[in-house]
Amino acid sequence: MRGLRLSLFVGLLALVAAACGNKDAEKRIAELESRLAEIEGGSPASPATATPTAEPETKPEGPLPVFEFEETEFDFGTINEGDEVEHVFKFKNIGEAPLIIQSARGSCGCTVPNPPKEPIGVGEIGEMLVKFNSKGKPNMQNKTVTVTANTWPKTTTLRIKAMVTPAASGDDTSAGPVK
Repeated sequence: MRGLRLSLFVGLLALVAAACGNKDAEKRIAELESRLAEIEGGSPASPATATPTAEPETKPEGPLPVFEFEETEFDFGTINEGDEVEHVFKFKNIGEAPLIIQSARGSCGCTVPNPPKEPIGVGEIGEMLVKFNSKGKPNMQNKTVTVTANTWPKTTTLRIKAMVTPAASGDDTSAGPVK
């Protein structure tokens, strides 16, 4: 089912790119959007109701933990492509309840956070190790780690960046053709 949705979406994008103002293409796009909505289990959506607005979350009542990070951004500076670097983000729970990190997710597979597994008590300090693998990531890199916890707001964003010097290319054609 997921493959079918992806195929329809890719087809829709290809159609849009090829059409550019064509009335027949616009009609076909509307038909594909309607079909995609049917496949996903809903009824065909009109443009005005295509994306329902989510209700904003409300702040929970009672005492809450609060993150106080020493820093929320870290610059690795210039590194070589293929280097694996890491940084520890230190924080303190300055709230009124134990802090529990539910998840920490990097913006891509090259950025891997390792949050503490145990609750951080009121007034206690915690550390989160974030590893960045620059293999296949040349030039300027800006990555994020989204930390979800029992805080308000529920998510906190940490940022890392690095200027990655591209690895030497293996395309040396001066030696002649390879046999």
